[in-house]
Amino acid sequence: MSLRTITKLAASVALIALTSGAAKAADNVEVLHWWTSGGEAAALEVLKKDLESKGVTWSDMPVAGGGGEAAMTALRARVTAGNPPTAVQALGFDITDWAKQGVVGDLGEVANAEGWDKVIPTALQNFSKYDGKWIAAPVNVHSTNWVWISKKALDAAGGAEPQNWDEFVAMLDKMKANGITPLAHGGQPWQDATLFDAVVLSLGTDFYKASMIDNDPAALSGDKMKEAFSRMEKLRSYVDDNFSGRDWNLASAMVIEGKAGAQMMGDWAKGEFLKAGQKPGTDFVCIRFPGTQGAVTFNSDQFMMFKVGEDKQKAQLLMASAIEDPKFQSAFNVVKGSVPARTDVPNTDFDDCGKKGMADLAEANEKGTLFGSMAHGHAVPASIKNAMYDVITRHFNGDLSTDEAPAELAAAVAAAK
Repeated sequence: MSLRTITKLAASVALIALTSGAAKAADNVEVLHWWTSGGEAAALEVLKKDLESKGVTWSDMPVAGGGGEAAMTALRARVTAGNPPTAVQALGFDITDWAKQGVVGDLGEVANAEGWDKVIPTALQNFSKYDGKWIAAPVNVHSTNWVWISKKALDAAGGAEPQNWDEFVAMLDKMKANGITPLAHGGQPWQDATLFDAVVLSLGTDFYKASMIDNDPAALSGDKMKEAFSRMEKLRSYVDDNFSGRDWNLASAMVIEGKAGAQMMGDWAKGEFLKAGQKPGTDFVCIRFPGTQGAVTFNSDQFMMFKVGEDKQKAQLLMASAIEDPKFQSAFNVVKGSVPARTDVPNTDFDDCGKKGMADLAEANEKGTLFGSMAHGHAVPASIKNAMYDVITRHFNGDLSTDEAPAELAAAVAAAK
């Protein structure tokens, strides 16, 4: 073989390698997310495998932290450096805030072709779209006003599911008397606010809307808000002394392992129970926080898409399409514990808690009692949410009295506007 032939052959091999590398780069998505717990990771694996079947490889960028704060910090660094990921898990007003900065992509090509407008609830579209343009693909709807109860602990406490606040307190008292931690909780601001969300909602849907969404000063500082803080003080008495800084999934594990009786947490907690091999109705019970049946506070995990080069746009649109595929929506949410972001997905493959979640969501949507969760960034912008976090956590930790808390909350919200 001549030198010239060898040179040509080497050049051809190099060109093939280069072209192959470019194709691979074009069909890769880099995804920033905070789904790092067992149940969450299992659900994410469904999406990864679905994309791999379509020829799209996945570059993982996990940032631990259940509320997503750490992920948003990491994202800011990437965007500031001019190197955003392909897609980012994001919630509510965080999506809107990034959209205002002009750095998000455009999913209109696939959204319009697949008719997303007709099957994704308007409440979600309020965050999925900006200025009429699709910028994010919602993967689920989580509802946050749940209580997860150990069936064994409930049976030992009398077996009756609590229907109101007094019955809930009575159940927790019995669990305490039985020698277990009544309420598993992690002392992180977003978790404290998750409890607060449910407590406020239990005092009336009009009150929730006035205080958490409309931020009416009278609702924030009045007697009903004082009652909400009084109930939070009572709940604090059922939490163990080592709760500070505990991640939410470790609180779930306390219930799963029989060390605690119940956990107030969004339906992503169900993924932890399922991952541990537990079954609803047999090993654990799911109920709406007493006083909130018929209303739902929600958040929706969405994959927000950033402006990327032409070489990455194909994979980005493939990912968006894969997320909204009805079969994926069912498969993912069955594992995740949430319900589909599309209204046309059947409940066939869902367990009893999943079926209840879908029915509750439909009921609340019809009644006008489907509310974006304050605790999870779907009721108010981040500045107001964080101001509320501060007051709620100070009170929960005993640094602010129940008498003082309502006025402090109203003042904090006013200052954050």
